[in-house]
Amino acid sequence: MAGYCSERVDVHPLTDMAENALLRQYEQQVKQAFFRIEPALRRLSSVQHETDFMEQAQAIAQADLGFNLPQSMLADSWIKPLDIGRIYAWCVFETFRRLSDEFFTTRPLAREDDDAFQVFLQECGFHIMDVSPCADGRLAHVIRYVLRLPYKAVRRKSYAGAMFDIDDSVQKWVETEMLRYREGRPNSADMPTRYLKVAVYHHSSVAPENEGCAAHGSDTRRAAEAALARLRAFRQGVENSFCCGASIDLLLIGVDTDSDAIRLHLPDADGEIDPVHYIDAMELYQESKHGGLREESGVFRLIEESCRRHQGTPPPQGMLRLSARLLRGNFSQIDYVRQYHKGGYRDIGHQERFIGMGIGFEEVQLRNLTYFAYLKTVEEGGKDMDVGVRIFSALNVSRGLPIPVVIRCDYHGQVPGARDRAVDRCRQLDEAVRTRFQDYAERGLLHTLLMVRDCHADGRAETIGSSLELNRPEIH
Repeated sequence: MAGYCSERVDVHPLTDMAENALLRQYEQQVKQAFFRIEPALRRLSSVQHETDFMEQAQAIAQADLGFNLPQSMLADSWIKPLDIGRIYAWCVFETFRRLSDEFFTTRPLAREDDDAFQVFLQECGFHIMDVSPCADGRLAHVIRYVLRLPYKAVRRKSYAGAMFDIDDSVQKWVETEMLRYREGRPNSADMPTRYLKVAVYHHSSVAPENEGCAAHGSDTRRAAEAALARLRAFRQGVENSFCCGASIDLLLIGVDTDSDAIRLHLPDADGEIDPVHYIDAMELYQESKHGGLREESGVFRLIEESCRRHQGTPPPQGMLRLSARLLRGNFSQIDYVRQYHKGGYRDIGHQERFIGMGIGFEEVQLRNLTYFAYLKTVEEGGKDMDVGVRIFSALNVSRGLPIPVVIRCDYHGQVPGARDRAVDRCRQLDEAVRTRFQDYAERGLLHTLLMVRDCHADGRAETIGSSLELNRPEIH
């Protein structure tokens, strides 16, 4: 593990120090809000038999968490023990709700040049970048932090082991092509740009045998090969359904969850990817750090040389340009981890705060905050949910704390009845997940928060229900 590096010393010439500082401020603000929950509840528990408990409890909540607690959860403390698990789940949900509201109101992670990325992407020969990372919470920040991309300009859908839904991706390809033909968005169909599908797997340099991808038994090569097989199947699916060479390009990325350094598995001139060969961002970082490399064009040349050396034929110039941008952004993230996390994260394993289930969660851009389970039905995403519940059984249930699950369904408000369908889907998912994990739910070890959001209006998410509501119907 690399040694500690403060902001005053040795960073890469291409590192964006100002952006690192802004991202660090946001990370601390959000993470601390969640970190404060357990200490506050310990204080709360210690005073539950005091005569002025209600007043003390609200004073603690306001001072430590910034909000009041529901009176109904505190009222009976003089007759029975506080249900700390229930209060814990409520605090997690309230903290996330506030984080979500602030994200969509103040846009803390937006940049002035975000709109320019779409122009750059088209100059590289792509009209969309569709990214499927592993659902592991240690990759939740892969877009905005690890790759330093504008989150609104990149499609992100996470799946356990990066085993994305091929049919869903084909449907997105169809939707994208329809928009290009009918509306000229993001560009017209006669422009020679391509659909870029990216899969992101992960590995651990500190504990490779234990802290890699759980969905692939912490086997890094297996994780890379499985993600690549998914990419190839997606491309084949589109070509079989529509036409050969249907404007699909592929990119495979690996992330070291201990340092955030990436591996780029670039295609050759024929579009084929070798899962064994890759550009290692950490190696390139070390090689170029003191070599006077101060322009992204220098990274471009290094990548091109490496591809010629290992593959014989480098990918098209546009793919090289995009790769150079990704590596430059990752150099900043490598220094971010060196500056603020002493070279490597202490939480090399899972430390997520809640499961995010359904469709949405644009506002979650932080590492180890959320385990994602993108799905429309519990049946189709059952394996992803099983992995998430297994993770939280170790994180929370083993300590007597419940598993918080935020169920979210984003919808397009311009479509008639879309909100009603999103609400119904949330409720169906809620009932299904509490039935699938009925033992946890009945013991108060799994709680849900239901939210919907009109992504067309680009506004805040709306809370429509929670398992913490009084007089909630029992599971059947």
